[in-house]
Amino acid sequence: MPVFVYGTLMEGGCRHSYMTGSRFLGRAQTMPEYRLFNCGSYPAMVRSSEGVAIQGELWEVSADCLSVLDEVEGVSEQLYAREAIDVTLLSPGDGEALSLVRAWTYLYVRSTQSMADLGDHWRHELENA
Repeated sequence: MPVFVYGTLMEGGCRHSYMTGSRFLGRAQTMPEYRLFNCGSYPAMVRSSEGVAIQGELWEVSADCLSVLDEVEGVSEQLYAREAIDVTLLSPGDGEALSLVRAWTYLYVRSTQSMADLGDHWRHELENA
């Protein structure tokens, strides 16, 4: 099952250890339908009519890993919802579009009204701030 990650689950992120045993498929980006906000120590991706293409990574994960990610992302606490979205897999060298992939991702379901807009990608240095 492909999963698109854009924050702390990315390689180098503080929660990347939950991806152990998963296979990296490549860099990817969403369709230009989302915004990324700063929750403090993690980002929040939401649908937006003024969206941009969010940068991230595409991973192949097992069903067991997906269940763990649901827990980590607070799906049962209604912090995030797991949804299937279209992402573009990018070529490793020049970042050209390779293929369109349907993948799971985690969308933030709470208000982002007082949060700073992060643009199109999560900056890892924010994790250590």
